[in-house]
Amino acid sequence: MTDWNALSDEAFRRQVRTFFETEYPEELRHLPHRAKFAEIRQWHEKLYAKGMVAPAWPVEYGGMGLEASKLLIFYEEQQRWGVTRGRDMGVQMVGPLIIKFGTQAQKHYWLPRILSCEHIWCQGYSEPGSGSDLASLRTSAVIDGDYFVINGQKIWTTMAHDATHIFMLVRTDPRATKKQEGISFVLAEMNQPGIAVRTITTLAGEDEFCEVFFDNARAPCENLIGELNKGWAMAKTLLGFERIFIGAPNLAQNALVQLRTIAQGRYMFNDPVFRDRFAKVALDVEDHAALYTRFADQLKRGETLGPDVSMLKIWVTETFQEITELMIEAAGPDGGMIGPLQVGNVGIDVLANFYKARPTTIYGGTNEIQRNILSKAVLGLPE
Repeated sequence: MTDWNALSDEAFRRQVRTFFETEYPEELRHLPHRAKFAEIRQWHEKLYAKGMVAPAWPVEYGGMGLEASKLLIFYEEQQRWGVTRGRDMGVQMVGPLIIKFGTQAQKHYWLPRILSCEHIWCQGYSEPGSGSDLASLRTSAVIDGDYFVINGQKIWTTMAHDATHIFMLVRTDPRATKKQEGISFVLAEMNQPGIAVRTITTLAGEDEFCEVFFDNARAPCENLIGELNKGWAMAKTLLGFERIFIGAPNLAQNALVQLRTIAQGRYMFNDPVFRDRFAKVALDVEDHAALYTRFADQLKRGETLGPDVSMLKIWVTETFQEITELMIEAAGPDGGMIGPLQVGNVGIDVLANFYKARPTTIYGGTNEIQRNILSKAVLGLPE
């Protein structure tokens, strides 16, 4: 077993970079869409064989156990080579929550299957009318013997049509006096009577998001993570995981590399106004990466992320949008072209990047909600 943290940062970067450059398929670089598992199965098998599926998980659970600096390097090198995120809901979200709150039996059963992708996960949080106001969710789970019986609807469920399992928030006590109370965190199989999935086609023409309908679907009571009716505290923990992940610098870093490629190919750096605008977003990307490192350090120390983690999501998504707008300008008349724009020997899908950037300020809690969190919970401003 490799002790990754025993390597210097430079040696670790060399090993990771060499692995990505020699093993990652050229045809999967910088995919403009979220890949289905069938597309990336062979790549996942390579990661799994090398023990590199879960860089942030503790070693005892099959992860790489990377310290903060190396975790950042890992993500930087992924993005440098255009490595797709793949089907990572299990690794990035439900896995860390099971590690933190699950029983030993739950860890023993679920975690190996997350790593191997025997189980592929989607997240059941948002509902019609309960997106940013997540605590108002209405999907119910009623205990019937050894099972929860689940009824309701989830929406904007990323890649639900490619998932074998769903982790979700459900209302288990409708009589709770506060809407944050009476919510539980439950795992369920997707392939069962009572669960129907309908895809939502995005502006870019991709079927990435889904609606999921529950009609007397069932989940064993042993699939409850944590305590009954105490799921909201866990949800906030998971939102912390999600927000540091959504707020990771690679989103903007990757777009910046593509912007630089287009600008060089179109001689845009001859324009002093463009150079100034490029320098501004490049500095924003660097500053954001430094802030991200601070929060990654907190996680490595085992600390709970505070509400100030919302800064990451705001910063990176708005910077990403600004970069994609500059990409369209730099591409000139070709900025509205559907499909990859050839710049030298590199194909860059400018319009797909622009479309991808639009919803980033909405999902994971809108940036307006994130600003409210910062103003009340961090700055102490009145409502």
